[in-house]
Amino acid sequence: MGELLRRYWHPIAAESELDESPIKPVRLLGEDLVIYRSKNGQYGLIERNCPHRRADFANGIIEEDGIRCSYHGWCFDHRGQCVEQPYEDRANPKGKFKEKIQAKAYKLEAKAGMLWAYMGPDPAPLVPNWEPFTWDNGFRQVVFADIPCNWFQCQENSCDPVHFEWMHRNWSSRQFGDGSYGPAHLELKFDEFEFGHIYRRVREDTDKDNQHWTIGATTLWPNAFFLGDHIEWRVPVDDENTLSVTWMFHRVPSDREPYVQKKVPYWKGPVKDEDGNWITSHVMNQDIVAWVGQGVIADRTKENLGKSDLGIAKIRACFEKNIQAVENGEDPMALIRDSDQNICVKLPIKHRELFTTSMSLEDSKALAKRLSYNLNQPDYQHQTGQPESVKMEYQKAMGMIPEDATETI
Repeated sequence: MGELLRRYWHPIAAESELDESPIKPVRLLGEDLVIYRSKNGQYGLIERNCPHRRADFANGIIEEDGIRCSYHGWCFDHRGQCVEQPYEDRANPKGKFKEKIQAKAYKLEAKAGMLWAYMGPDPAPLVPNWEPFTWDNGFRQVVFADIPCNWFQCQENSCDPVHFEWMHRNWSSRQFGDGSYGPAHLELKFDEFEFGHIYRRVREDTDKDNQHWTIGATTLWPNAFFLGDHIEWRVPVDDENTLSVTWMFHRVPSDREPYVQKKVPYWKGPVKDEDGNWITSHVMNQDIVAWVGQGVIADRTKENLGKSDLGIAKIRACFEKNIQAVENGEDPMALIRDSDQNICVKLPIKHRELFTTSMSLEDSKALAKRLSYNLNQPDYQHQTGQPESVKMEYQKAMGMIPEDATETI
């Protein structure tokens, strides 16, 4: 599985994080690394410990075109090549010792306000330029959460529509509402396409003319979920930990256009409250409770799958097929190598007009209500913990409060 995942780019940090500090320690696919941005703007992703005497690059010194170990000054470029050894270079000016020293380094690119890592073999595919990344006039934010379980049980949730009925409607109603049950699912269908899987559903309140069926929701291969206004990635930190990354888009009202966001803000939401209890108030937090509740690594030998789990069976079979393709020396599915295709990678999007059409805030809310979408509210609806600073920036962008406001709604 690890060899398969190394064929893809993974969002691992927000680009704006390096504005605060140019070095950030990360862990990805079981490896401890540091992200950095050199003075010339070049991004780097390098093993966390210096090849000299294993000092921590998290305490490194940023140079014009690389990172220097603060212990003895050895300097490395973004390819991991040692380019300077201050004492050795003076003691033996004709020596070539530094040419023999290579730190493990990987590719790192910026796109859509996020930093993406690639840890696989060359030639690397392109970082996908998903269609929502090309949309104008939007307020974007990147939201993280640390999840103490394996990434795969998080991703399987992406092909499980019935959990919406129970976890996000019925359970929420028991916790915070009147205890009533919502419309039940009547029919499900799962299709594979070039970039993953699509699930379609009919509930008691819809029929097959509804876009829940005609367009459906998208499980992006290999570890993401797409729902129109946001993409969620389940990034594998190691076998027992996952980094949840959500990229969220809010179309600003027509009276705020043209809107150009100078910097995409980021924040990390808590998964437990101050008393150590799991937070269950928001959709993403509810999902996290379900994933962690399956165990650090879910024991699938104890499962009993039913008809509602056809999507789970399909995604597992697809992983087996693609793991075998990698073992055979072949490309797995959903790699993008055509730069023309990557100008804008189209995706199936329910109610696209909510995100691409110019309309007033009131009209967008009214349309969203008719379509049963909870969009453009003053508070972040998807995950708990949004900082007041980001909330204020969002509300100003959406015209909910004036530009000179000092308090949020």
